[in-house]
Amino acid sequence: MERVAIIGASMTQFGQREGWIRELLAEAGIACLEDAGVDADELDHLYVSNMASGEFEGQTGVVNALVHDLDAMPAYTQRVDQTSSSGGAGIYAAWQSIASGASELTLLVGGEKMTHRTTGEATDVIASLTHPAEYKHGVTLPSFAGLTARHYLERFDAPRESLAKVAVKNHRNGVDNPNAQFRKEVDLETVLESPIVADPLRLYDFCPITDGSAALLFCPESVAREYADEYVVIAGIDGATDTHVVHERDDPTIMGGVVESGEGAYEMSGYGPSDVDVAELHDMFTILEFLQMEGLGFAEQGEAWELVEDGKTDRDGEFPINTSGGLKSKGHPLGASGVAQGVEIYEQLVGEAGPRQVDAEVGLCCNVGGFGNCVITTIMEAAR
Repeated sequence: MERVAIIGASMTQFGQREGWIRELLAEAGIACLEDAGVDADELDHLYVSNMASGEFEGQTGVVNALVHDLDAMPAYTQRVDQTSSSGGAGIYAAWQSIASGASELTLLVGGEKMTHRTTGEATDVIASLTHPAEYKHGVTLPSFAGLTARHYLERFDAPRESLAKVAVKNHRNGVDNPNAQFRKEVDLETVLESPIVADPLRLYDFCPITDGSAALLFCPESVAREYADEYVVIAGIDGATDTHVVHERDDPTIMGGVVESGEGAYEMSGYGPSDVDVAELHDMFTILEFLQMEGLGFAEQGEAWELVEDGKTDRDGEFPINTSGGLKSKGHPLGASGVAQGVEIYEQLVGEAGPRQVDAEVGLCCNVGGFGNCVITTIMEAAR
């Protein structure tokens, strides 16, 4: 099996963007190809990670349109939809295409256009990924987050401020990300006094609705030096699925898909939690950062909040998490988010993260669909 390298990366400005999804996809795709010095007609495969272009815009066939816009014919195309983990699933699909030998050059572009819809409309589109029985009763992902956060805080005697400190940290990191949606620090008081959305979670505990796109270019490691002096290798990757009905889980504070996909990625890579230098976690809600830290073995169950309180997950801490600003500050264009996580880890490992740069040789990204319904965990290492 071929070891798979990433030789190029790009990310558009996240936020409220003009135009439509195919324009955002083309922007990121062109920039990624230029980053690697590769012509579009050299591509064998092209994947697009996208959850809901049909629901948001009435636009389907976006991957076929992108091949046309990039002039990448006759590359094989495929759209990857795994709800809000579509980006991570796209990384998995692109990795498989190279590792299997089916492709020598694979471009992955993830994107979503959401801000032209109202918050209620966007929330309803996203909530459609829940089980029909839950959806029928008006259950949304924010409501799951609030219930789980309340249970976590009470069960593990964690201070409410610890969740707010996740938001403060990630906004502080986002200031130095030129493509982040929100490049403004917030203080603890602002987070704790913002409007309640799903008690005990408030406005600043949630990520925004976002437009944007990101891209990665993959090839076999055996030829990576032909394209780039610096590149990264996917050392381990795995995906897993948890119960569709959230209330059927034995313990709501354990995300089974995170645990299973993490274990698979660790086994493939030969690394363990203590070997990871930097991580991008899916902080759609602040409580998810705690649950993923624990599910991936970075903290014992019920103790992730202590690492945040002690500053260990800060950019200058022992284990930086979400140096990009995370979904919380960077933004969450559904199909792009997992790809953008990969872009951040790539830039950290090749030393191109600018003022966000940390000392890192091994990085991990975890992309979550729904409330842990499906998860992709990817471990990358700098080329040696």
